Amino acid sequence: MNSAIVLIVGVALMLCGYAFYSKFIASKILGLDNSIATPAHTMKDGVDYVPTNKFVLWGHHFTSVAGAAPIIGPAIAVIWGWLPAVIWVVFGTIFMAGVHDMSAIWASMRNRGQSIGSIAGTVMGTRVRSLMMVVIFLLLPHSQLEISKSN
Repeated sequence: MNSAIVLIVGVALMLCGYAFYSKFIASKILGLDNSIATPAHTMKDGVDYVPTNKFVLWGHHFTSVAGAAPIIGPAIAVIWGWLPAVIWVVFGTIFMAGVHDMSAIWASMRNRGQSIGSIAGTVMGTRVRSLMMVVIFLLLPHSQLEISKSN
């Protein structure tokens, strides 16, 4: 099969997921409301909470989370072939990654900009908070740790 066809079908499916599934999740599950101010506006301090252009935020978010699909997809392709890898990347992006990222941002926004680890601690207790913070630390890219050291 021509790889251009695979690319076009994959992109078309992702666009459909964006146009239809994400709107369903946003309205029916999360109940997003544009009238609710974000912590960047309500707690603006010029350091941690700064209103930013949506395209800058999208770029930052994309570079922060783009990692699992490009790593796992080729690993699946090596073991089982290209079709399971394409299915993993396309449907995993639509049904898992997108929902996870949107839900995490929603939860953070509704909890005064707290991290998922802090929210888990508030909701489920200190043991869960500690476990989540360890997981978050282990998932941080080393480049971000190096940036933190230099500041």
